[in-house]
Amino acid sequence: MPAARGQRGDVTNEPMSTMHAVRAHRRGGPEELVYEEAPRPEPAPGEVLVAVHAASITPGELTWDATWTDRRTPGGRERTPIVPAHEMSGVVAALGPGVTGIAVGDEVFGLIPFVRDGAAAEYVTVPADVLAAKPATVDHEAAAAVPMPALTAWQALVRHAGLQAGQHVLVHGAAGGVGSLAVQVAADLGARVTATAGARDRGFVTELGAHEVVDYATERFEDRVTGVDVVLDLVGGETQERSWAVLRPGGVLVSVAAPPDAGEAAAHGSRGVFFIVEPDRAELETIARLVETGRLAPVVDRVVPLAGARAAYEELETGHRRGKVVIGVARPAA
Repeated sequence: MPAARGQRGDVTNEPMSTMHAVRAHRRGGPEELVYEEAPRPEPAPGEVLVAVHAASITPGELTWDATWTDRRTPGGRERTPIVPAHEMSGVVAALGPGVTGIAVGDEVFGLIPFVRDGAAAEYVTVPADVLAAKPATVDHEAAAAVPMPALTAWQALVRHAGLQAGQHVLVHGAAGGVGSLAVQVAADLGARVTATAGARDRGFVTELGAHEVVDYATERFEDRVTGVDVVLDLVGGETQERSWAVLRPGGVLVSVAAPPDAGEAAAHGSRGVFFIVEPDRAELETIARLVETGRLAPVVDRVVPLAGARAAYEELETGHRRGKVVIGVARPAA
């Protein structure tokens, strides 16, 4: 039975078959999002039903095939209407058959697989094996800002780049959702961090742990750094192309924006990696411990109510932000 969105472990005795959600009934951008009443999902075997307290939104997610189909690559089966926002924090409300190790009332957070409905809703069903205990030291809104950017940063720097203490890493787009956590992860690993960001974010990115911040609008990072061990590209385009010149031979360029050019990698004696972040409970548990010990701080740009999610998605396309935009599901509309 569903847990109330009050204190941990509070459970209501009244079943609910519907909920409020933000959905899109056909492919498109934010203009297709509608705040409406929708059927409340029920957990299948291996799944849990989570009463969502907060969800986080990501630029570009409405353009991904996986948002609209059952595959991460083109050619999947359409599954509209869809619910966006794949990062969440909430309270377990019910267990599907076969679920162990999680109890009703547990506070959890996680990254929902992209080929499933997201968490811009009062309830969401999630595979139990991608959820971790919410860091006890932060609230749900801060916790919801963690899973995708922190897992992206961790997988880029640790899994794919093998970043070691004492190495030099260049992080492009350091003030954004992923960049702000990537700077912290790299610094915690003992790397020297150079970051690119706007002038107004210089102090903010420095406080996150960057040793040097390059204003991308007025300075060329090629003039400031050389012999870099790892480049984390969160921007793509010309920024990625120019980054080969600052890598040392044997270095690695990791991108989530676009696949690096194999010819450029070979010409510079370097390695290029493109990847899409994956839910991973073990990595998320490591990240949760970093948050609880104060070594990783969630960065929330602002919190909006569920009914205001469409406007928040519209602003993502043009507005400047530091960190993540979070939907406070239990917050009343202004």
